[in-house]
Amino acid sequence: MYIRKVLFLLVLSFVFVSNLYGIEESKIKDTMQEKIDTVIEILQQKDKSKIEKTDKIFSIMDEVFDYTVMSQIALGKDWASLSSDEKKKFTKLFELKLKNSYIDKLDLYTNQKIEINNLEKINPKRIKLLTYLIGKDDKYEIEYKFYQNSNADWLIYDVNIIGVSIMQTYRQQFSGYLKNNSFKELLASLDGSNK
Repeated sequence: MYIRKVLFLLVLSFVFVSNLYGIEESKIKDTMQEKIDTVIEILQQKDKSKIEKTDKIFSIMDEVFDYTVMSQIALGKDWASLSSDEKKKFTKLFELKLKNSYIDKLDLYTNQKIEINNLEKINPKRIKLLTYLIGKDDKYEIEYKFYQNSNADWLIYDVNIIGVSIMQTYRQQFSGYLKNNSFKELLASLDGSNK
């Protein structure tokens, strides 16, 4: 049961897909609260199919995650050796992996609420937003990490769930995989898991 809850936390954290518009610093809390509230409303709609719900959610949350930066973090040192085309392919497949994970776990939602707690500026280019997923019997910490882009807007580059970085978790997985396999094999593996 605990594993299912952690999977759900991961899923709910990645209802955000990117087209890179970003958020003004002064509007991060309000914008995130508005988006999260709308996502919760959609999840509660019993007359909508799983695909209809995910399409709506992705369209609402399409502006706040930077999947290119996230892909770079997930691959670590291996990112630098990739061609521009390989980086684009990996980023797209990584994004699809996260979307499909969300769709697969949508049924785990059972009326949990998300409460935004605190916004902290770590340094001039980094901010973290602390939130809590609150269920009937449990409360879990979810921390969204933002960085400031070249337009001076803020985008999410990582999510910590119960103190565990999602990007660092993927980084360990991919690093381990690439010790024994090629990057082309990693792409094929991701492509296969997205079908």
